[in-house]
Amino acid sequence: MKNKVLLLAYLVLCAGFLHAQLPKLSKKEKKEGWVLLFDGVTSSGWKKFNGQSFPEKGWKIENGVLTTDPGGKGGDIITDQEFSDFELSIDFKITKGANSGIKYFILPKSNLGCEFQILDDANHPDAKLGKNGNRLQGGLYDIIPPSLKKKDKPVGEWNNARIISKGQHVEHWLNGKKVLSYERGSLAFKTSIAESKFKGNSKFATPVQSPILLQDHGDVVSFRNIKIKILK
Repeated sequence: MKNKVLLLAYLVLCAGFLHAQLPKLSKKEKKEGWVLLFDGVTSSGWKKFNGQSFPEKGWKIENGVLTTDPGGKGGDIITDQEFSDFELSIDFKITKGANSGIKYFILPKSNLGCEFQILDDANHPDAKLGKNGNRLQGGLYDIIPPSLKKKDKPVGEWNNARIISKGQHVEHWLNGKKVLSYERGSLAFKTSIAESKFKGNSKFATPVQSPILLQDHGDVVSFRNIKIKILK
């Protein structure tokens, strides 16, 4: 009897621990207009970037965390909803040498768009490519480098990415610090695109709204606490 009671107590404790890991909005966040894009349990609200159902392999959901599973080749995933003016917050954790990204303002029927770069700067070769550090973590991939004062968490620890888009103005934040900003449509932005790998695509970064995309680049990367606030 005693053993059964101890076992029951242990299971209750474990259940409480698991429940504590699921994403949850505070009263303040709800009042401010934040909504969850990932419930921590199901793939509801997400699908493959080509419009097909959420991949059966290649992504896994455990204890409130969404993680790429390279063996399954799940590919990029996007939200069912589309967004224009928004503030997006995502916790992410990388493994050694990992490469991934968060994309927004994606071209229709494509996975090409503005990308908040996620990268192990110390161990992935992409960090040394591009121009002036524009492929480092937190940057607008291959277009605008992040601040050299950025503070990355070590591999295996959780980072926070925040993307703010209002009108033509966009900001990238990493772990509570703004690491870059730009004006879509400005001469400076167009010049940066013209000097990037996207120079041959005249429509790059022109969509007024699009889904949010999480990239499967063949490495193990985890995401949690995915939430968004519509800006009015």
